[in-house]
Amino acid sequence: MPVKKLTEGFLLSTKRYIKLDFALLLLSTLKWLLISALLGGIIGSASALFLESLNWATNYREQHLWVIGFIPVAGLTIGLAYYYWGADVVKGNNLLIEELQSPKKVIPLIMAPLIFAGTIITHLFGGSAGREGTAVQIGGAFADQLTKMFKLKPRDRKIILICGISAGFASVFGTPLAGAVFGLEVFVVGSLTYSAILPSFITAVVADYACKAWGVGHTHYAIASVPAINAINLLLALGTGILFGLTARSFSTLNHGLSKVFAKIKYPPLRPFIGGIVLVAIIYLIGNTRYIGLGIPVISAAFTQQEAFYTFAIKLFLTAFTLSAGFKGGEVTPLFFIGATLGSCLSLFVPLPVGLLAGMGFVAVFAGAANTPLACIFMGVELFGTASGVYIALACVTAYLFSGHTGIYRSQTIGAPKHLLLKRHQFLR
Repeated sequence: MPVKKLTEGFLLSTKRYIKLDFALLLLSTLKWLLISALLGGIIGSASALFLESLNWATNYREQHLWVIGFIPVAGLTIGLAYYYWGADVVKGNNLLIEELQSPKKVIPLIMAPLIFAGTIITHLFGGSAGREGTAVQIGGAFADQLTKMFKLKPRDRKIILICGISAGFASVFGTPLAGAVFGLEVFVVGSLTYSAILPSFITAVVADYACKAWGVGHTHYAIASVPAINAINLLLALGTGILFGLTARSFSTLNHGLSKVFAKIKYPPLRPFIGGIVLVAIIYLIGNTRYIGLGIPVISAAFTQQEAFYTFAIKLFLTAFTLSAGFKGGEVTPLFFIGATLGSCLSLFVPLPVGLLAGMGFVAVFAGAANTPLACIFMGVELFGTASGVYIALACVTAYLFSGHTGIYRSQTIGAPKHLLLKRHQFLR
């Protein structure tokens, strides 16, 4: 009799626990569904406005090349704006990562308009930069405002920041799956925040939909031919992945090194001004605009024709120089340019289709530089289809490993070393 009562009591308490657990999960899901939908709609709309503004700036510059001569003035304007109004947000993406790791205070909303205007000015006057940094910072700044609005707890604030980062990335590139994983993966090397998976995916998908609902499109790339998977082709993919990883490491190292050089100029607004003077001279010596701005036409061409061996190197230097001097934007699209043109060039030596090598480099160099291999694998599949998935994955993972403990985001910490032979306590350099 006592055993029967104990069994009945256990079953009753278990049922109550299951019901309570289910109710809590349902309420949490509904809460994040509403927050994610609201946040995704806001950030996706902001990305649409940003992309349209960026297209206008690029077209205007290409039709009025004389504006490139005013890069120094543009740089001084950006420098003064951040010096007087944006001292708290000058770290950009690194500030978001730091807040995710050690929450201190709500991201100032001024981050959004400053990075928006700074990026448009950079591209309008001929700087070599990207757009991911802008979208991510806009997303993070908008997302953190909801922390105050809904009086979210510290654990929820971390999730909403991840959602903002995911939404910005997803909507600016049209890759919701990659955006969701990027937000989960970017702030600690070798670690994912599984508690934010559902909100991150919902926000990324809604943001991508909202951006497209405004009629804003994204560039489409195609890999025309994918060879059969065999031992030789896999070894070739592994070898190119190593080269992509070393290239990513070179970009990060050069970026950090040039930043230290510009840091010697004690008055910050002068850094982009002086850098702008050098950029004008370099662009004049090159004699064309292939290597400034986003470089989308060159990226597209790399999938169908073999690029010169120096193309990726020029873009690598110009981008590192532009961003180190204090101009605004992001690193990702230039990394796409660097990787795609390097892969295209390697088709001269590597017996794989030029389009496949360009696609592998497109995502693999980014994987190594940002330390986000999973996000880049998802991006490769979303952009190029599943046929090239194995080659894309192998290139991304190999590039991630061979880029070492370095990266474009200095505030990343190491949750797990990339290899057992690498010291766990090392931080990104």
